[in-house]
Amino acid sequence: MSSYMVNSAVTVPGLAAMKSRGEKIVALTAYDATFAQLLDGAGVDVTLVGDSLGMVVQGHATTLSTTIDEMVYHTRCVARGNKRALLVADLPFMTYPTPERAAENAARLIREGHAQMVKLEGGRSKADIVRFLVGQGIPVCGHLGLLPQSINQLGTYLVQGKDDRSGQTLLEDALLLQEAGAGLLVIECVPATLGEEVSSAVDIPVIGIGAGAGCDGQVLVLHDMLGLGVGKRPRFVKDFMEEAGDIPSALLAYAQAVRNGSFPAQEHCF
Repeated sequence: MSSYMVNSAVTVPGLAAMKSRGEKIVALTAYDATFAQLLDGAGVDVTLVGDSLGMVVQGHATTLSTTIDEMVYHTRCVARGNKRALLVADLPFMTYPTPERAAENAARLIREGHAQMVKLEGGRSKADIVRFLVGQGIPVCGHLGLLPQSINQLGTYLVQGKDDRSGQTLLEDALLLQEAGAGLLVIECVPATLGEEVSSAVDIPVIGIGAGAGCDGQVLVLHDMLGLGVGKRPRFVKDFMEEAGDIPSALLAYAQAVRNGSFPAQEHCF
């Protein structure tokens, strides 16, 4: 970990500087103040309050039931425990159908939840919304590849971008989101070669989840990397509690594995 990132709060320009220096970015989800403090202690760079809380906290089958009120509440909880990491919060399902609605809900996440950046799903169809938010001074993280909020269209959680055409579309979407002003990009469940290609093509940092080791950083759902997930473990997940013995050690092991490039390994990639 660089002295720059150790001695100061993480910022959007700071993440861009990490990418330019070739330093891996460590990201994890959190949903409360206690875990936010633990993530900070492990040196996590980006703490994401994900709409995944609808699944791992509330027990729903998808993220679609998560509301903006719930996102504001959990983001505010995380903010109380977070001191160093960049705090990113998801805009949940159907809270950004228009630029104006997106701005209203993003403002709540920032003003009431104390988020520093908002994340939304989608490519070229969301470029105007990203541009509008950035124009209002709201930092935006894009999300491409597998889009959990589109699960009813997708039908199931499958790897995206496997053929040349869909891979090219995803790459073009990444460039369009960057042009619209997005400062960060998450790519989920794509072939490792595509994750690396996108990361090389754009100037903004690319955080992968099931997108290979060639991304500029990695993110996992907290419950998954602590072995708390129910049912079949996704291929891209590693249980860091198996060897760590306690939660702080598991978080530190994850951060170290991302930074030294040992995670994700080949068995975690598509």
